[in-house]
Amino acid sequence: MLNVPTQSFPAPSSQQRVSPSGQSGRNKVALKPGHSLMDWIRFAKSGKDLTGLRGRLIEVTEEELQKHNRREDCWTCIRGMVYNVSAYMDYHPGGEEELMKAAGVDGTELFDQVHRWVNYESMLKECLVGRMSTKAATAVRAILPPPPVTGLASPTSVAPLPDKDSRPRYDWFQTDGTVHLVVYTRRKIPSSGCTTVDLKAGVLRLEVLLGKMSYVIHLRLSDEVEENVAVHTAFSVGKIQVSIRKGAHGKWASLGQPLESHNTFVRQKDRALFYRDCVLVSKTEVNHNTYLFRLQLPAGTVMHVPVGKHVCLKALVQDVEVVRPYTPVEHIFPAASKNGSQESDLYLMIKVYPGGAFTPHLSSLSVGDRVAVSGPEGTFSLRPLRDVTNLYLIAAGTGFTPMARLIRAALEDIETIGNTKLLFFNRQEEDILWRFELDELAANNDRFQVEHVLSEPSERWTGRKGPVNEPILTELLSRPDGSKCYVCVCGPAAFTELTLGLLKHQGFSEQELHAFQG
Repeated sequence: MLNVPTQSFPAPSSQQRVSPSGQSGRNKVALKPGHSLMDWIRFAKSGKDLTGLRGRLIEVTEEELQKHNRREDCWTCIRGMVYNVSAYMDYHPGGEEELMKAAGVDGTELFDQVHRWVNYESMLKECLVGRMSTKAATAVRAILPPPPVTGLASPTSVAPLPDKDSRPRYDWFQTDGTVHLVVYTRRKIPSSGCTTVDLKAGVLRLEVLLGKMSYVIHLRLSDEVEENVAVHTAFSVGKIQVSIRKGAHGKWASLGQPLESHNTFVRQKDRALFYRDCVLVSKTEVNHNTYLFRLQLPAGTVMHVPVGKHVCLKALVQDVEVVRPYTPVEHIFPAASKNGSQESDLYLMIKVYPGGAFTPHLSSLSVGDRVAVSGPEGTFSLRPLRDVTNLYLIAAGTGFTPMARLIRAALEDIETIGNTKLLFFNRQEEDILWRFELDELAANNDRFQVEHVLSEPSERWTGRKGPVNEPILTELLSRPDGSKCYVCVCGPAAFTELTLGLLKHQGFSEQELHAFQG
């Protein structure tokens, strides 16, 4: 693989840099008419030669890749595969400037910084030039077998790790009727949860998210088990126990056989997304174009999406895999923390775009249909809010979704926050999501306020008007003496970028700001 260039990607002024989490279509620049994702899918399937190689696949050297670095002749490498993206230039949501950052070089790291969830292999399959040639030293390392996996036969076979080693480790024990897997993370675990377990057809996959790192256990179990899982977490000591009922009573000689990525501890962004099929249970109208989709997890899956994180949904649209990130909400607002933690289904508030590539497909699903859902993603953490006194949430449209659970967390779980204020920007009254619930919460809780701002209000509207601007933010975001403030922003890319600039002009530092990113 080639060295990644050091320039910032996306550019500091790029709309992709501040693209919000959990919504489709909000990290785009203005594209020419006829250049949407659906238009690209149709163009890519037209039979035109998009590589210039007439269907041949070649091995590309570093020197050859570097030659193709112009707008009309642009190749890039992603995870060892080289694509001619010249034809895609006008269809790229981030614009030509962003795509040219990876022209003639390895763009893997650049790609992962912005949208690692995008299924580029499916979207660019007609642009595939071939595989990057591998240097001899790399090739030798690649064919070396991995070190033998230990710790599968019995607890006593696990070699103790040095105290200074921060890697998680696992162990297991059993009774005649149950088997228990125990993970020792060697650090405190956030109470918002960090464990996802999938058990299907005797294959167990457990992923623990620890900051920016991901720890995975992946095993084919020794014998049949029931497909339901119980997870118990000791947050303060960092211990996670997964309990499973055996299909038949008896002792196992080993826990199971290791599968791909077993017992690995890597950066989450370097881990491929793992999907499970969820069932659509219901679809409820929230307003004229937004719906609350309820998805049921498989019987063998336990997954809690922490506050501020999102999941990715994946589906085939005209034979192309399309992936979009969405932020879960509670099924009611505001939801009590206990009720929220007991709810195992996923609730996604999604705006349906008639001309979109993904949401029309999602809207067309019937109750009982299935959709692929990834595990939790995202960089947001509640840790910076521990000693915050004033929390400001600035949302536009469906940028409200990450704020919904954050409001509940601020009011119920973080005692230091004395004031939480939501600035909710929409076009018209009919676009306001959960307006009645928000207004009712503000009326009944002295620690919460909501300000509705409309850019295209009707004549009867008596509230605040206009787009986001400096006078509105100056008036609504106060900084009392002795206070510690934190601001979260989510909305269309242009809205988010403008808002962050205004906030910095008001004196808010980088450490006091968070833009939700997908």
